[in-house]
Amino acid sequence: MLLLVLFGPIAEQLPEARHALFAQALAIAYAFSAVLLFAFGRKGDLRLCTMIGISADLFFGILALHSIPAASTGIALMLIFNIGAAALLLPTRYGIGVALVAVAGLTAEHFWTRIIEDQTTRSVIEPLMFTVAYMAMATLTSVLGRQMRASQDLAERRGEETAHLVEVNELIIRRLRTGVLLVDGRNRITLANEAATVLLGGTREEDWHLDLVMPELARRLAVWRDGGKNDETPFQPSPDFSDIVPRFTRLLAGSDQTLVFLDDTSLLSKRAESITLATLGRFSASLAHEIRNPLAAINYAVQLLEESDDIRPADRRLLEIIHQQGTRMNGIVDNVLGLARREPAKPEHVDLVGLCRQFVTEYLAGHPLEDDSLSSTSSRPSLPVMVDPRQLHQVLTVLVHNALLYGRKPGEPARITIHAQPDGAGGSRIDVLDRGPGIPERQAGQLFKPFYTTSPHGTGLGLYIARELCRANQATLEYVPTPGVGSCFRIRFPASAART
Repeated sequence: MLLLVLFGPIAEQLPEARHALFAQALAIAYAFSAVLLFAFGRKGDLRLCTMIGISADLFFGILALHSIPAASTGIALMLIFNIGAAALLLPTRYGIGVALVAVAGLTAEHFWTRIIEDQTTRSVIEPLMFTVAYMAMATLTSVLGRQMRASQDLAERRGEETAHLVEVNELIIRRLRTGVLLVDGRNRITLANEAATVLLGGTREEDWHLDLVMPELARRLAVWRDGGKNDETPFQPSPDFSDIVPRFTRLLAGSDQTLVFLDDTSLLSKRAESITLATLGRFSASLAHEIRNPLAAINYAVQLLEESDDIRPADRRLLEIIHQQGTRMNGIVDNVLGLARREPAKPEHVDLVGLCRQFVTEYLAGHPLEDDSLSSTSSRPSLPVMVDPRQLHQVLTVLVHNALLYGRKPGEPARITIHAQPDGAGGSRIDVLDRGPGIPERQAGQLFKPFYTTSPHGTGLGLYIARELCRANQATLEYVPTPGVGSCFRIRFPASAART
C-alpha cells in the first residue's frame, strides 16, 4: 500500500509527502523486509517470527505515518490488524505490550509533529481514539488467542492419548489368540490380525479374497448375511490347525463391512480339560479311599489263608500272586491319592537294573503272556538312582501294558524289552521297546494329553498319569520315534538323581 501511494498512479493526486525521499526509501525497505519475512519466517519459531514481524510493522508504520501525513489516518487504522494478529499469536503479556508500544509510538509521533515541527493538523482526539482501538483489539484477540492455544494444547493431548489408545488397541487385537477379520461387501479381506493371518496361510496378500482362502467361512458368511443365522458348528480350516468357530457382526449399522471372529476351540478344550482333570482328581481320591477298605480286607484274608495248614502247595503260589497284586494295588491307590493331592514322591536309593529285572519277574508272575515275551536288559551291571520305586513300578506297568496292546504287528506276538543304560551328562534312562508298527506322527503329538486314546475301552489317562509320576521324581517321559523297528518310550533320570 505504501508503494502504491508513493509510486503508483495515484501518487500525483495526493499531497506531497513531508519527507518524500525518506518516505520512498522507507517504503522500499519495508517491502524488502516483508519479502524476507515471508520467505524465511514460515519455517521458524512462530513467536519469534511474530515478534520480528510486529516490530517491523510498528517501526515502519510509525515512520510512514510521520512521513506521509495524507495517509496517516489510513496507516494508523491498518496497524489495528497487525496489533490484533500479534496479540492473537503471542502470549497475553506480549500482546498487551505490543499494543502499548504502538500507543506510545503513535502518541510520540503526534506530539513530536505538534511541538517540535508544529505542522500537525490532526486533533489530539485522534490518537486517543486509536489508543482505545489498539488496546481493545489487543485485549480481545489476546483472550481469543489464549483460548485458541488452550484448545490446541487440549487437542494435541487428546490426539496423543487417542494415538496411544489406537496403538494399544491395535496391539491387543494383533496379539489376540482369537482371529479377527474385516471383510467388505465383496468378501475381500481388508484387515486381519496375526492369529487370522496364520489361519489364512501365514502370508499377507494385497487382494485377499475369502472365497479363495477359506471357502467354508465364505459360505457361512453368506448364510449369515442372508438370514442373520450364525452357524456355530466347529470346522477345521486346514489339516494343520485345530477346529475354529466363526462369529459375525457388522462393523457399523447399515455398513457392508463385517467383522469376523475366529474362536480357537483348543483354548476352550484346554479349559474344559483342566476342569475335568480337577474333578477327576477329586473323584479319584474319593474312589481310592473306597477301594482301600475292601483291598485291606482281601490282603488280611490272604494272610490268614497263608497261615492255614489245609492249603496245598500249588494253591500257596496263587496266594502269593494275590498278595503281591494286592500290595501293588495298594501302591497304585497311594500313587493316585498322591497325584490328586500333588504330593511329592518319596525317593529311595534304587538300582535301575535290579528294579527292571524284579519288575519283569513280578509282571510275568501276575500276567501270563503266552506267546508274547517281556525281558530286561542293560549295558551296565548296576545303575544307582534316587527314585520312588512304587511310582516307577506303576509307570513301567502302564508302558508295558500299552506295548502289549499296540506294540505288535498283525498275526505276530509282542516282543517287549526294558533296557536300562546310562544317559548323557551323568544321567540314566530306561527304554521300553517294542517291535510293533510304530505310532503315526500325528498321533505321537497327542500321546500324553489327558483323555486322548485310540481305544474304545481306554480312558486316555495312563500315559498322562505316567508322565506326571515321572515329573514328581524329577524325571521325564517321552516318545522316541524308531522308524521301521517299533516304538520306544524313554524315561530319563537327570544326573542329580544319580546316587553318589
